[in-house]
Amino acid sequence: MANGMDPNSAGTAIWATPREALRVACLPGTLRRTLVIAAIVGTLLSIVNQGDVIIRGDANTITWIRVVVNYLVPFCVSTAGFLGACRAPT
Repeated sequence: MANGMDPNSAGTAIWATPREALRVACLPGTLRRTLVIAAIVGTLLSIVNQGDVIIRGDANTITWIRVVVNYLVPFCVSTAGFLGACRAPT
């Protein structure tokens, strides 16, 4: 790591290169945070956007792809936000 900190501690991980950013994004502490956010936001988005279709039993492949995207987008956004907060100064 660029700062010499313990790579297992997401709270102190600082990155400077894309490879280090990927390593920080995959740390257990980072994943725990970003997956919890994705689970909460993704569930809310799925209920609001596709809930009626699923409850009616009219869900098709496109509906389930949209549900997956409802989880994927907040995961990516929360990961990007976390990485932005711990990037090494340039």
